Amino acid sequence: MDIQFTEEQELLRSSVQRLLRDQYDFDARRKIVASEEGFGRRQWAEFAELGLLAAPFSEAVGGLGGGPLSTMIIMQEFGRHLVVEPFVETVVVAGGLIEQAGSDAQKQALIADIIAGTKLWALAWTEKGSRFDLATVTTTARRDGNDYVLTGEKTAVLAAPWADYLIVSARTSGHRHDRGGVSLFVVDRHAANLDLQSFRTIDGRRAAEISLRGVRGELLGREGEGVAALEACRNRAIGALCAEAVGAIGELNAATLDYSKTRKQFGVTIGSFQVLQHRMVDMFIAHQEALSLMQHLSLSLSDDEAGVSRLASGAKSKIGYAGKFVADQAVQLHGGMGMTDELNVGHYFKRISSINIQFGDPAYHVLRYAQLDAVA
Repeated sequence: MDIQFTEEQELLRSSVQRLLRDQYDFDARRKIVASEEGFGRRQWAEFAELGLLAAPFSEAVGGLGGGPLSTMIIMQEFGRHLVVEPFVETVVVAGGLIEQAGSDAQKQALIADIIAGTKLWALAWTEKGSRFDLATVTTTARRDGNDYVLTGEKTAVLAAPWADYLIVSARTSGHRHDRGGVSLFVVDRHAANLDLQSFRTIDGRRAAEISLRGVRGELLGREGEGVAALEACRNRAIGALCAEAVGAIGELNAATLDYSKTRKQFGVTIGSFQVLQHRMVDMFIAHQEALSLMQHLSLSLSDDEAGVSRLASGAKSKIGYAGKFVADQAVQLHGGMGMTDELNVGHYFKRISSINIQFGDPAYHVLRYAQLDAVA
């Protein structure tokens, strides 16, 4: 598949490329990750000024109407540069949920601050033992006046230490695994009785364990319809993560090819060894297959095609396995230096490993694809 991009989409791509090339090289990225906060507020403000935070949203809520294709373009370039700022968590996931499920008042009040870059968001949906199941929720919410009171635990909430607000899934009715009865709530990250224990992930980002003990939250969307909203959200998130992975895979291939042209053994460059040439051809093929799947998924998300959930699972599993293969080969072909902190190859390896477990690992999505295929 080869998408023919519009003039506006090509302009978006070139703008992102220029910004990241000038201000987000590998050394700059390492300094950002090593900083106390762990991400760049100046960079986030520049993303907002360039319109990146507005690009995926519809014009009806103040966005640029770019949809999933704009997200794909941005995330592919972010993947090439290992951008750590929470674009997926704030714009694609939380922003997408607000636009999809929120009331008109919530859309107008909340999305504007996301587009302006003044507020960061995170989605708290994972719980211990949930194993990627959106409906496995033990956190509870009970009505108290105009708001709700939430009690429960959320685990590995990406970008939560940076967030101003959280979207939390909680059960308003039913039992632990029931698809019905799960609702979504907007919670102030600094609310009373909310305890947050932050930690650094293997790829240098920040996440948190969250405990809620009678925390007040505002209902997002309709009560009991949270799983359906989260499923659509997961498809969009998978599209963004697949694009990021494809960008990272492409950079790993380029770095490995360059290294093979300069590293010498037995008096010749290792790129002249036929067995290594075959491995690099396999890496190239894996990248091209992943690129095609990424584009197919993004187009399907843009057109809201039937069966997009099955396609999303197929892409997540296939691109996940392709990313792991390319990352493994890149590290091995670089030798021991492939995992050193000073070389970017190891950082791409870690980021691809993290992408693979976000919203379900490849094995989970192979099974989900088979289940969806059986009922199609």
